[in-house]
Amino acid sequence: MLYEGVLRKMQTEIGNPIQYFLVFDNDFLNVNQLLDKEIQIDFIKYQCLNCGRERPIYRQGFCKSCFYDSPAAGDWIMKPELSTAHLDKEDRDLEYEKKVQLQPHIVYLANSSNVKVGVTRKTQVPTRWIDQGAHEAIEIVEVPNRYLAGITEVALKAHVSDKTSWQKMLTNRIEDVNLVDWRNKLKPNVPDKVLDYFIDSNSETHMDFPVLQYPEKVKSLNLERTPSYRGVLKGIKGQYLIFEDNTVFNVRGSEGYYVGIGVN
Repeated sequence: MLYEGVLRKMQTEIGNPIQYFLVFDNDFLNVNQLLDKEIQIDFIKYQCLNCGRERPIYRQGFCKSCFYDSPAAGDWIMKPELSTAHLDKEDRDLEYEKKVQLQPHIVYLANSSNVKVGVTRKTQVPTRWIDQGAHEAIEIVEVPNRYLAGITEVALKAHVSDKTSWQKMLTNRIEDVNLVDWRNKLKPNVPDKVLDYFIDSNSETHMDFPVLQYPEKVKSLNLERTPSYRGVLKGIKGQYLIFEDNTVFNVRGSEGYYVGIGVN
C-alpha cells in the first residue's frame, strides 16, 4: 500500500493511547495502525507549505522567500513577547496577526524530558503538549492575547527551562513530578498585570503515547542525506516516528518534504 503527499505535522486525538494521523491532500493514514509493520519512506521532492512551489525548504516547511515574507513565520511565532497586534501595530499582516494573537492563550508547564514552561493558543490544548512529547502538563495562566502570554513566559523561564531535550524525551528517561507544586512555586514570578489570570486548580493532564519499544539511543533520519529509508515502526511520540533500529524521524521537522510512504 502506497501513500504519497507533502508532509505536515501529524494530527492527533487525545486517547489511551493518543491517535496519530498523517493527512495528505487526497488521503490520510492512521499511523497507529502501522505499529510493528515495516514501512518505507522515500523523499521525492520539496513543496513549500505556503507557495506550493518546488523550492528547497528553509524553515518551518517554508521556502526561504516565504519564511521571510509570510505572516505565519513572523518572529512573534517563536517569541510571543514580540506580539504587537494588541497595539494595532503590524509586523507583516495585521489582519492575520490580530486573528492569531488576539485570542486566549495558555502559559503552561509540561514534563517531557524535564519540566518546561511554554505558550500556546487555548485552542491548541492539549495538542501542543502532545506535539512536545509531554507525559504530563498543567496550565498556569489563561490570558486574552499572545503578548501577555509571552511576557509571562519570559518572566518564568528565568526560573524553569523553556527547552525540551528531544533525545531524552524519546528514550523515555523521564520522571513524574508534582506540577501543581511547580506552578505554585513559580506564582510569585508571574508579572503583576497577569496575576488575575492565574489558574488555581489541581488538574493535570496526562498523555499516553503509542510506543511498543523505546530506543536505547537515537539516530535521527534526515531525508536529504538518506532519501530512502525502510524500518519497522515501534512507536510514535511527540512528532517523532520511532523505529526498531533506534532510528527516529521528526515529521514536523520535515514539513514541506513530498514523500512516498509504503507499508508492507
